[in-house]
Amino acid sequence: MRVTVKLFARLRDIAGAPELAREVAPGSTIRSVWRSLAQEFPDLAQYERSISSAVNADYAKMDQVLSDGDEVAFLPPVSGG
Repeated sequence: MRVTVKLFARLRDIAGAPELAREVAPGSTIRSVWRSLAQEFPDLAQYERSISSAVNADYAKMDQVLSDGDEVAFLPPVSGG
């Protein structure tokens, strides 16, 4: 199945693109997509414990199972004031 991955801020910079299309196996979770990206872009790995994730614009936990056509977003922590 195919999912679209959206990356924001520093994550986008590391991957070199704001959006990536990925083929994933049925039953894949947000976490499995993240870990696949971290293997492809090793500098992403340092953000695993601090990122937020969303599926189809709704915040979601990393163990959520994905469906064909889902849009998965990864957002790094935000700081500022």
